Amino acid sequence: MASKRRYRGIDQLSGRDKIVVGLMVVVPTLLVLWLVWIPAIGSVLLSFTNWDGIGPLSDIKSVGLQNYRDIATIYPPFWPAIQHNLIWLAVMFFIATPLGMLFAILVDRGVAGTRFYQTSIYLPVVLSLALIGFIWQLIYSRDQGLLNAITGGTTDWYGDPSVNLWAALVAATWRHSGYIMLLYLAGLKGVDPSLREAAKIDGASETTTFFRVVFPVMRPINIIVLVVTFIESLRAFDLVWVINKGRNGLELISTLVTQNVVGEASRIGFGSALATIMLAISSVLVFIYLRIAMKED
Repeated sequence: MASKRRYRGIDQLSGRDKIVVGLMVVVPTLLVLWLVWIPAIGSVLLSFTNWDGIGPLSDIKSVGLQNYRDIATIYPPFWPAIQHNLIWLAVMFFIATPLGMLFAILVDRGVAGTRFYQTSIYLPVVLSLALIGFIWQLIYSRDQGLLNAITGGTTDWYGDPSVNLWAALVAATWRHSGYIMLLYLAGLKGVDPSLREAAKIDGASETTTFFRVVFPVMRPINIIVLVVTFIESLRAFDLVWVINKGRNGLELISTLVTQNVVGEASRIGFGSALATIMLAISSVLVFIYLRIAMKED
């Protein structure tokens, strides 16, 4: 009966309403196809070619898996970039995410000045990573930076390859923790207060209540945070590109893609192979997330 009523409601729409509904479905679908799926499929196909972006498409020649072999064997920045992305992921997952969770717990408890703390911690999230890079450059500058002025040192925090990755990670953590705080704060607001009251009556401490009762209830939020952290770590680009275009100790997969596709080299096929590797890695966790989400539904 419900399906008949639904179809009957659609049949009662006027011609103009049907056009509007059709456009609401067709236009977003076309945009997603044009801006997401077609470029993604095109990158995968170009990764098996030697195209340099110059000349007609008829000049494109297939090279099979040669680009992937070259990336793994004779392209020096690739494996350092993989290592740096893994370090980036570890810092975001084990430092920035717990820090954001801690901020969410403190704000949720209603400490004095909650609105101020919530706004100040979330403020970096509304800023682009490029702007954050410029802000932290005022702190990290070797000659006029705040950090060296306070410590009396002369460290080139953005130029020294032994420390610039960690300096960039501090700036990224500053932004990422605010975003995670917002996600967990939304999750904490949705937890049934009766669960905490029951745990309190049973004599559980606040720490035990959080990890044994509240945290498991926020499982959907935990999965979203895991996926967001993984993808953000893999696609980290803006910050290191502002610093030194992803060179001299700041190599990341995303910067290698940009250097080869739109840089001086203009190796579209080679850069597409790097982008395909990046797409494949990010798709793994997204697939796991979708599988878990559909299984719960």
